[in-house]
Amino acid sequence: MVNRENYDSGTKWEPLVGYSRAVRVGNVIYVSGTTATDEHGNIVGENNAYLQTIQIIKNIETALAHFGATLDDVVRTRMYVVDIQQWEEIGRAHAQFFGKIRPATTMIEVKRLIDPKMLIEMEAVAVISPTESNTTTKNNT
Repeated sequence: MVNRENYDSGTKWEPLVGYSRAVRVGNVIYVSGTTATDEHGNIVGENNAYLQTIQIIKNIETALAHFGATLDDVVRTRMYVVDIQQWEEIGRAHAQFFGKIRPATTMIEVKRLIDPKMLIEMEAVAVISPTESNTTTKNNT
């Protein structure tokens, strides 16, 4: 059996849909599609793809921190955007955090996200050394 630890952020969506905000398996952390919501579930940066991207990356950073990881550990991001013409705004925000890290990344235009106010959703994969972070191997969902 693979050692696995789940992290839930406390949003209503995780138990409703049956997923975790992030899952650590060994030294790899997978962060689910993340949107620009604050701790109360309110959308941050309505009608502003740049601000939404900033909030999303901060949310990803919080999930990674649960496992003792940082944005420096991110090796892959995927961005799902509802208007590819906003790529420069989104890319500018992404570069603010990942410009020196330069993970593999993809930006894909999608028809819509679960809430019409959401302009972007992002997922990430991080790799940490086996000795980094806590060594807890629990399923805390």
